[in-house]
Amino acid sequence: MRSSWAAALLILAGGLAAARANASDRIPVRVMILAGFEVGDDTGDAPGEFQFWREREKLTKSIAVPGASHPLCTNGQGLFAEVGSNTRDPDLTPVRVSELVMALCLDPRLDLTKTYWIVDGIAGIDPAMGSIGSAVWAENVVDGDALREIDDRQVPADWPSGLFAIGTLRPNQLPAVQAQPGGWGGAQLAYQMVFPLNAGLARWARRTSQNVPLIDSPALAVWRKRYTGFPLAQEPPQVWLGDALGSVRYWHGDRRTQWARDWVKLWTGGKGTFGTTSMEAQDYAGTLTRMAALGYLDLRRVMVLRTASNYCMPPPGEPVTATIGDESLGTNASLEAAYRAGAAVAHELLNHWSVYKNQVPQAPAN
Repeated sequence: MRSSWAAALLILAGGLAAARANASDRIPVRVMILAGFEVGDDTGDAPGEFQFWREREKLTKSIAVPGASHPLCTNGQGLFAEVGSNTRDPDLTPVRVSELVMALCLDPRLDLTKTYWIVDGIAGIDPAMGSIGSAVWAENVVDGDALREIDDRQVPADWPSGLFAIGTLRPNQLPAVQAQPGGWGGAQLAYQMVFPLNAGLARWARRTSQNVPLIDSPALAVWRKRYTGFPLAQEPPQVWLGDALGSVRYWHGDRRTQWARDWVKLWTGGKGTFGTTSMEAQDYAGTLTRMAALGYLDLRRVMVLRTASNYCMPPPGEPVTATIGDESLGTNASLEAAYRAGAAVAHELLNHWSVYKNQVPQAPAN
């Protein structure tokens, strides 16, 4: 049995090596757009995060990728786009996102060695970061899924919440790299919940897209004014830098917003700033990081863009239940911002490919 498994692994490794070696026959992917979800059809109906790319970039050619639930679409000019899920799916599992990235990386027809990735989609925004309709490029993606939890009604009085890191005994602590005698079979825990991205590239993306026209309206302006005490939440939509928190749980409220701020600070060594919250950024960033470690892609070329469809907490003094899940006012503005800011970066890369093919752009810290 062991010998047959070993033979199979050798055959698989040889096949992958042969596929990689035969690079001249592969399809060069210059820019890959990864959207989180689509609403119904790809074209002609209410848009999700994928539809504007499909329609406006004329991505009329499609490639069936084994393991991907949606065809890879392209305009034949170096721009490709994919989407992880659809509102018609029978569940909300994030597994499809990881499967999609792996399917793309393992398809021997695709050359991803020089690919720039833009993970593109909408999100909730911290009113301390900016306003709905804004676009936020991430320097870090922080995973907010795996943690310990105690009902907030039962937490000690000096705890800010009942959410804390696995391997710790209270909030706002990092797990010690040591054996856990009371759990995990005495195993040593050494894990991270942060996926650092190329900060210089994120700053360059912001600079490249900061002058794109973002949607504003009288209705958005009226809504912004309700966020008293949050000056950036009251400004018109802009392009920002801010870290992306991803969690499958759709949370809301001022207490959870403070948890998100603390969680991002904790896992970035105090350097990060919570900007946006979405449901799949952590899965895209995590799988891209793992596949990069295996040599399938260049992590220095990965960007994450989230645009604000809603605030992640209600206006001060208003009940938390009044705004949870309400993206009606900001959805169209955020979908437009996702396409416009993302397209500005994609077009710059494609139009000057001779410059960016072998030189990853960077912008200095302010």
